Amino acid sequence: MIQAVLKSLLQHSDLSSDLADTIRYSGDDPVYQTPFRMAVAAGASLGAVGLMLADIRQHQRGVRSTVEIDARVAAASMRSSRYILVDGKPGRNPPDSVTGPYPAADGRWNYFHCNFPHHQAALLRVLGAPADRAQVAAATAKWNFIELETAVDVAGGCAPAIRTPEEWQALPNTMAMATEPLVDIQKIGDSAPIPFPQGERPLSGLRSLDLTRVLAGPTCGRLLGEYGADVLKITCEKHPDSASNETDTAYGKRKAILDIRDKEGHAQFEALLRECDVFCQAYRRDAMIGLGFSAEEVAKIRPGIIYTSLCAFGFTGPWRGRRGFDTVIQSASGMVQLQGRPDAPQLTPVSALDYLSGYLMTYGTLIALKRRALVGGSYAVNVSLARVREWLFGLGMVPQDQVKAASADLSDSELNPMMTEIPSPIGRLKRFRPVIKFSDGAFSELLPWNTFNVPRATWNPR
Repeated sequence: MIQAVLKSLLQHSDLSSDLADTIRYSGDDPVYQTPFRMAVAAGASLGAVGLMLADIRQHQRGVRSTVEIDARVAAASMRSSRYILVDGKPGRNPPDSVTGPYPAADGRWNYFHCNFPHHQAALLRVLGAPADRAQVAAATAKWNFIELETAVDVAGGCAPAIRTPEEWQALPNTMAMATEPLVDIQKIGDSAPIPFPQGERPLSGLRSLDLTRVLAGPTCGRLLGEYGADVLKITCEKHPDSASNETDTAYGKRKAILDIRDKEGHAQFEALLRECDVFCQAYRRDAMIGLGFSAEEVAKIRPGIIYTSLCAFGFTGPWRGRRGFDTVIQSASGMVQLQGRPDAPQLTPVSALDYLSGYLMTYGTLIALKRRALVGGSYAVNVSLARVREWLFGLGMVPQDQVKAASADLSDSELNPMMTEIPSPIGRLKRFRPVIKFSDGAFSELLPWNTFNVPRATWNPR
């Protein structure tokens, strides 16, 4: 089944679907106690990334590497932020978060995404409650779940109404978003062809600006960095990243603080763009237009740019500007009801929408880079969490008897071979090995990571 799904993914690229049969797969669902086909989805998505990297390498060197993937490891990689350790300890998020599902009026539920302080503050303003779970629950019980979702969204937070799958499918936004390609690649400008540099890895010599947060977008940047790109993550002091997520997605990147809203920061960011190959961003379209960095504007600044975007609810429907995250989409779309029960919603054991979106963003970026190398042009690559949810649902469900027989988590004996322990700028890091295995062993292992926080946002010499 994984190879059949991979063949459908290859239709987005210029590769023959027959290449899916060249990947050696092992493992299958279920890996965790979930009805969703996590191993199939992750194995196919990373298989598409692996085939594109092998194709780029063949374009550079004339020799094609074979690809091998253990689908159980691929599924586990979507839980990697929970397994990662720094100096033997997990990353920690703020302890006062009121994140989680809460019962509203009439037996319905809302999910509160409060991993960022400003989102929690927006929720608490609407509820008129302090950051206390009991008082938040009491205030929530007075609200209609749809009205609360809307009020918190207007206030700048995330409190999705927990819908049934049928209610989700009936939404105008879902009907519009479902017509979008899973990986949308559009030419947005002209440029002369820009060949791939010849380097140690397929993406060596390429530069990527990472303007993303949490897991999905940063996972794309991490993968680009693992295969050789110079990835510069731009962040600001006002909105720091969560510790546990960043330790997972930061590997190989350099991070600089730059406020692109002020005049000096805007000019510095534009200068970085002029020498950039991939601009990966996960902010809402209106925000990027307001900053002067929409896809079309960036293509004028840097002809030949690959502008890779992530959004929550799709790029065309009435919710295209609504903020959202993996857990928000899971809640709004009925996934938490299928994972749990209507009276006890539960998140899936892996952050599938985040990681799958990151893998597919990488896949689309590689397709666009190859097209740029062969025929030139600037390209926009669009992936949305909600569209990935539709794709995951379309793979069908694991039979319940198999789900019940699966383990709640991986044993140490299965997990430990998937991981490696290495030095890093943030401490002794225990993390996942690359899931994709190539016959060219030179890029099947992690590159050393020597630098993270840098005082100034500048590119490394090519």
